[in-house]
Amino acid sequence: MDYKTAGVNIEAGEALIDSIKPFVKATRTPGVLSEIGLFGGFYDARFPDLVHPVLVASADGVGTKLKVAVMAGVHDTVGQCLVNHCVNDILACGARPLFFLDYFATGKLESGVARDVIKGMAQACVENVCALLGGETAEMPSIYADGDYDVAGTIVGVVDKPKILNGSRVNIGDVLIGLPSTGLHTNGFSLARAALFPTYEIDQNVESLGSTIGDALLAVHRSYVGAVSPLLQADLVNGISHVTGGGIVGNTSRILRDGLALKIEWGSWKVLPIFDLIQHAGDIAEEEMRHVFNLGVGMILVVDPINVDEVMSRLSAEKPFTVGRIVASR
Repeated sequence: MDYKTAGVNIEAGEALIDSIKPFVKATRTPGVLSEIGLFGGFYDARFPDLVHPVLVASADGVGTKLKVAVMAGVHDTVGQCLVNHCVNDILACGARPLFFLDYFATGKLESGVARDVIKGMAQACVENVCALLGGETAEMPSIYADGDYDVAGTIVGVVDKPKILNGSRVNIGDVLIGLPSTGLHTNGFSLARAALFPTYEIDQNVESLGSTIGDALLAVHRSYVGAVSPLLQADLVNGISHVTGGGIVGNTSRILRDGLALKIEWGSWKVLPIFDLIQHAGDIAEEEMRHVFNLGVGMILVVDPINVDEVMSRLSAEKPFTVGRIVASR
């Protein structure tokens, strides 16, 4: 008996690392001090442009969106989703990304699948000016069935302490400005799959979507760092909510101090067709839809009323819309 017959192919893992080196190299930023393959990644922690640099870290996965990727045989988009989700999480704290670490686990290593996933991560890292500093690939046949895999990531970013966003600046009267999502992003897929796949096929075209079910579900979780960072630099934003699991209310409530509440103007924006399809296919109550899905709102900016016109003007290419406002809690 040897490791390979037990289900773990060390040579395949080494070949995978060699195949992804060009992708990883493309993500290199000036702060990176190491090459892939060492026991750890090195990053220069000098930030001469910041008064009091504070590191911000977050970790996440993409949930059962992976099941849809396996069904469709499309794996690069989930890698992009993972990075963008993490980037948005620290953006909500006012931070810009520095580097990203990934974890890829599978039952049987299929180098093409793993390569596509990591290639997607690298693509998103380049787009977010974020280094793919390192990662881990694990082949665990006793944990995952053949064909299944999981991915998770950790991001580290930096923010100047005076510009941290933690809810302390949010005030009564602030306006909630929404930025559109591309679809489900990375949340709600267990409910979406349960609702859709008794009726639809993954490659089925649906007229209301203008695409197949698979394409609509695998739409990349978009990054908002390019659109929002200039607003942060100009001190035009009091708070940010990244709308993930828990929906608009669940996530935006996380940045509210005691005495504050949300007044959401439901119906003030266009809900994406994929959500209507899911709701009708699964006969899902409106309250549950609001609790689980982003309903077309990927990120919410909390803005002082005097800055709303400028923010809306600067974001015009993003097609922003008003979601509601901050009120006093009862």
